[in-house]
Amino acid sequence: MKTLVTTLLFAVLAVPCPADDAAAPPNQGTQSIPADFSFDGVWKPKGAMLSGVLLPPPALEAITLTIAGDRYEVTVIGEDHSDAGIFLLDETVTPHRMVIKSESGPNKGKIILAIYEIKGPNAMRACYDLSGAAFPTEFKAPKETQLYVAGYRRQVDVPQTEEESQ
Repeated sequence: MKTLVTTLLFAVLAVPCPADDAAAPPNQGTQSIPADFSFDGVWKPKGAMLSGVLLPPPALEAITLTIAGDRYEVTVIGEDHSDAGIFLLDETVTPHRMVIKSESGPNKGKIILAIYEIKGPNAMRACYDLSGAAFPTEFKAPKETQLYVAGYRRQVDVPQTEEESQ
């Protein structure tokens, strides 16, 4: 279970939103993805549900998703290893789809299928099928499924280390 949560938390794609947003119907408040939109940055989940169970605030606060280009890394405070890999986007369908391929960490070798939507310049949400069986069809994670839905906010005031600023 911890491995699944770690993977999805990343979920690169996680999405931004309190639990209320995570349960909103697809396309409600969805914006077209601007041509200059970039997923790059540090993202924190603001609400998430796994198999019908809301993640508590301490679990959300422990998760950080970092995206650079088509690469992601999810770190969880207290875990020895982060989950990292690549993701591919398909914006030709609605809801938009994402294929996540873990290359290292607890989910190494796994493929996770997801849907996502951009909720603003610094907000997104995603729903992941942790089983890898099929793309989710809506932003819900009911009991007795392996679905994980999360809302994310991009961190806009992330302090840089001295090395990064040079």
